Amino acid sequence: MFTGGRHAYPAVIDGLRAPSRTLRTALALAAPAAAAMSIALARPAGRLAPALLFVWILLAYVVCGLIAWTRRPGSAFGRLLVLVGFGAALSNLAWSPHPLLFTVGQAVDLLVVALFLHVFLAFPSGRLSGWPRVLVVTAYAVSIGLQLTAMALGAFGPDNLLAVADRPLAANVVHAVELLSLSALLLAGVGLLAVRLRAGPLRRSVRWLVGSFALGLVSLAVLLVMGMLAVPGFTAVQRVTLVVLGLAPVAFLAGLLDVRLARASVGELVVALRSEPDDLTPALSRALRDPTASLLYWLPQYRTWVDHDGRPRTLPEPARVIRRDGQPVAAIAHHPDVAAEPDLLDAVAAAVEMVLDNGRLRAELKAGLAEVRGSRARVLEAGRRERRRLERDLHDGAQQRLVGLSLRLSLLENRLGADPSARQAVAEARAEVATSLGELRDLAHGLYPAVLSGHGLAVALESVAARAPVPVRLEIGIDGRLPEAIEVAAYYVVCESLTNVGRHARATGATVSVRRAGEALMVQVEDDGVGGADTEQGSGLRGLADRVEALGGTLRVWSPAGGGTRLRAELPCG
Repeated sequence: MFTGGRHAYPAVIDGLRAPSRTLRTALALAAPAAAAMSIALARPAGRLAPALLFVWILLAYVVCGLIAWTRRPGSAFGRLLVLVGFGAALSNLAWSPHPLLFTVGQAVDLLVVALFLHVFLAFPSGRLSGWPRVLVVTAYAVSIGLQLTAMALGAFGPDNLLAVADRPLAANVVHAVELLSLSALLLAGVGLLAVRLRAGPLRRSVRWLVGSFALGLVSLAVLLVMGMLAVPGFTAVQRVTLVVLGLAPVAFLAGLLDVRLARASVGELVVALRSEPDDLTPALSRALRDPTASLLYWLPQYRTWVDHDGRPRTLPEPARVIRRDGQPVAAIAHHPDVAAEPDLLDAVAAAVEMVLDNGRLRAELKAGLAEVRGSRARVLEAGRRERRRLERDLHDGAQQRLVGLSLRLSLLENRLGADPSARQAVAEARAEVATSLGELRDLAHGLYPAVLSGHGLAVALESVAARAPVPVRLEIGIDGRLPEAIEVAAYYVVCESLTNVGRHARATGATVSVRRAGEALMVQVEDDGVGGADTEQGSGLRGLADRVEALGGTLRVWSPAGGGTRLRAELPCG
């Protein structure tokens, strides 16, 4: 019915190897023979125009299929293209006046619909799985089973040799169910192709090809429904559909040419890889014409894959693993469609391997640097927690005992009466206790400022400014609390800076500015002293830099001789 029956109940539309030279020759000769047969059968029936379109489909699919089969013998897609071409020609037997040929042609008339669905959903590997397989198997069952059922009920006129009953109404119902079912399956196939297009970035040639597949299936579904409803304009739509279906293998051939051109540009890839030694991914993406492509490195000492920045990554599927002496060294992660181009992938992998060592070494160094930074941050955090524990122990232990001792000495002093020497001795003991308590509080405050955890950075800095050796102008531009590690680091930056001002700067004043700048906290301390601070030898400044950098921040110092000193720390607090 793919060709349009000539009688009642009219149809809608009437381990792999490359093919040997003998097989290629036989198929190449069979294609024009089948084309000549179609034209010979169509001329007496007045169907020369559709016959020429069927010849177009036959030759397009067979020629492109042979090219694909030869170029990619590991894929069944080329063989499917050849099968579709000869399947379309076989359905033209329905134009034959001979009852046997007519019966054969009519029996396989809608089989070509299932073949089109099969080849479009099986791109690029030629194999099916999951829902595509379910759709295609159902389409074959419907196109063969219901077609034979309709013919057994007497459909398609007296030349139908399979008729065992004359039940035209039942035959019409079965045929209508067949057409509607195939239309629904075709539209479901379009849905699967749409999901594939939305699943991720595809090469431009692949998007065009999948788009042509979807357009062909939609046209075919519309044509089947029009044939069932006997809608006017069926012939025009049939011709447009045949033209659209014939474009699919041409688009596939254009994709093959695109791949050939891509393989020819591998030499340019080598040059590009050498000119971009830090990150090889952009050149890799251009060569594969795959924006999702990326290069990962295997670091055996960490037992993990990393990107060019040394960040740990999970090896995705699919990926081409590059090995040396049987051990993985790198992997090219790519879109699934690139796997259908093994020659291109092999060439790109070989080019990448030539310049792999530099990129892998950089990734390894960055991974090691990230590990060092992580270790510094963990050590800093452990030290902060330990200082906080010591501060609490001093506050709750030694400080409380000294306070209690001072109170008992006060009571003892009141009981001594008029003995001046005894009262003097107790008073001196109380003074010593008070001095020790003050020193102990200063020590605890230096270990971990309790006011910081209790009241926040702004209040803690006001306390620091009040005790500073020089007048301090404080500018606070933060609202609310910040992460504890950030507050502690900012607090010590200000404390150490003001201590240095008092010891070395001979300044008359200082300015402390703390403010949020986007996702960072900016801490700046500036004085009007003599300048000339030694940023290399000073252990205090080096310790501040280590503390700030361990949190992913930066510390800079400007100290020209005679021009004062300005210190600025930038801490991430997003």
